[in-house]
Amino acid sequence: MKPNMLYEAPPALPGKPGTRERIVREGPSALPDRDLLAALLGTGIRGLGVGTLAEEVLALLDGLADPPDPGLLIRLPGMGEAKACAVSAALELGRRLYGLRDRRIASPKDVWPLIAHWADRKQERFICCSLNGAHEVIAARVVSVGLVNRTVVHPREVFADPLMDRACAVVVGHNHPSGRLEPSPEDLDITRRLKQAGEVLGISLLDHLIFSSEGFFSFVEHGLLEAPSPE
Repeated sequence: MKPNMLYEAPPALPGKPGTRERIVREGPSALPDRDLLAALLGTGIRGLGVGTLAEEVLALLDGLADPPDPGLLIRLPGMGEAKACAVSAALELGRRLYGLRDRRIASPKDVWPLIAHWADRKQERFICCSLNGAHEVIAARVVSVGLVNRTVVHPREVFADPLMDRACAVVVGHNHPSGRLEPSPEDLDITRRLKQAGEVLGISLLDHLIFSSEGFFSFVEHGLLEAPSPE
């Protein structure tokens, strides 16, 4: 594989356009998750702005593998029935029409679009993508939420869902809120442990990506993880 090229964030537009104006001018793919949710919610409530409400909803969604029922969303302060139903319906429609299933992973750049939307989180998220025998995506999930500069994860947590998925391989990744993409000693250690655990379970670790809003760092591309040999 050729060395990856880091993607730069799009330049800011003059002034401070609103969320809806940005969607029209730049397209929804240019906005972070928080702003997309804020556009969907429309308004907040007294004492709870729409941006803060969007962050609360995101915190809930990051811990779920599937779109939530409206009843779960309604429990959040500021989420009435109308907002909860709108969010739930939008998430389900997106899953049906543009789900990740069957998207084939052939190189790190194929993983980047699946995980890039987590790059703006203020805390580290450790992500695991389950793949079938053809390296097609079964699911991409948040395994663990850590601190501002550190996430704590154990191999049993990473492989719990892939085992249920009957996955044959996984790609893992985590965001660095600082924006720096260099792996830490802890990153190197967990990669080694995940590779060993995967070998025991018969689930190959294809790669580990560290990412931010600026791009990603692939352990395989930088020679820190040996790609599994084709069977």
